[in-house]
Amino acid sequence: MAKTIQAIRGMNDCLPSQTPTWQFVEARIRELVQNYHYHEIRTPILESTELFKRSVGEATDIVEKEMYVFDDRNGDSLALRPEGTACAVRAGSQHGLLYNQQQRIWYMGPMFRHERPQKGRYRQFHQFGAEAFGFDGPDIDVEIIMMGARLWQAFGISDKVELQINSLGNNEARAAYKQKLVDYLLQRVEGLDEDSKRRLHTNPLRVLDSKDPNTQTIVADAPKLIDHLDEDSTQHFSQLCERLDTLGIKYRVNPSLVRGLDYYNRTVFEWVTTQLGAQGTICAGGRYDGLVEQLGAKATPAVGFAMGIERLVLLVEALQEDKATTMHAADIYITAMGDKASLAANLLAEEVRTFYPNMRVQMHCGGGNFKKQLKKANASGAHLAIIVGDNEVESGKFGIKYLREDKPQASADKHELIKQLATLIV
Repeated sequence: MAKTIQAIRGMNDCLPSQTPTWQFVEARIRELVQNYHYHEIRTPILESTELFKRSVGEATDIVEKEMYVFDDRNGDSLALRPEGTACAVRAGSQHGLLYNQQQRIWYMGPMFRHERPQKGRYRQFHQFGAEAFGFDGPDIDVEIIMMGARLWQAFGISDKVELQINSLGNNEARAAYKQKLVDYLLQRVEGLDEDSKRRLHTNPLRVLDSKDPNTQTIVADAPKLIDHLDEDSTQHFSQLCERLDTLGIKYRVNPSLVRGLDYYNRTVFEWVTTQLGAQGTICAGGRYDGLVEQLGAKATPAVGFAMGIERLVLLVEALQEDKATTMHAADIYITAMGDKASLAANLLAEEVRTFYPNMRVQMHCGGGNFKKQLKKANASGAHLAIIVGDNEVESGKFGIKYLREDKPQASADKHELIKQLATLIV
């Protein structure tokens, strides 16, 4: 017997029992971006490796260790996209959407990183992201943050997430701060974890968000970036906080929040939760005013965020179990007992679907006695079972059995039944 083929590690199937929750999450996301009048962009899964080296940064974990990179038949180095912002910038620049313009765009799709698979974090994962180009004030930063806040409201999980914010300042202020940080850490280098020792010479800001307990203790007393900002960035951050206060958005200033990508400046933020075990980030973003120019186009201010769909799905399933169950349920289940009944049931099912395009109609197929069909009707989660047998076809009246309420069975002709369905489905 041939060996069965399994999915590649860290690249998971999404089974029929799981897709309703995904569809629910994706539907809320689409409602959100429509509400804020953002426009969808779709970019290729494959991009030039150079795009991510120049944007994400060669000294980042993504480029150094996690990207899927290969040479194609022409010898060009290609990469499966590890994130969406650089792709959006590349596409916007290539098609003339950015310079001297204001754009609000969003995307959703698979990304790829070769890292250790864990709960809610896979090698093929899915991201939703929103990006705004051509705006340089704190008002757009607030709008981007508010999109996340509204999404948590839509899922009923606002009290399960925390907003953390920080400012990285401009490039000059950040470079000056990096030197102060390195000087401080070099005096305590023996206490740092191995990753932090390496990053000290390549990407010292990343030492600030190390999860190693000893390194965290050392970092706690390190100079704070927010105390070394340039004047414009200080004012920008102050206005951001003022607007969030006015809107009633709770937040915590986290001086160690730096994000893992090189292109960020000024505002950075994360939405974190403890509902999935240890504290985890479910949405993160910030400003990247220099990235468009860094990739060869005219300088354009920009801000955005991305969130992992897998983690969001886990959060919704954990906190909205009843709703997740309801999403799997049919609205009505149509039984079919006998040859004439099977044809009549087909016709009835299609007429109901035509009359109620959003109704979830499951028709029984494959035969079986009434008891077995009713068992399947109950298992479908349907509110009603419509009884269609040869006797019902002869009489012209179909049975209506309530599966979730203690009501006596009723009957109605086809026209009356279809007309009543909207009021019968709670």
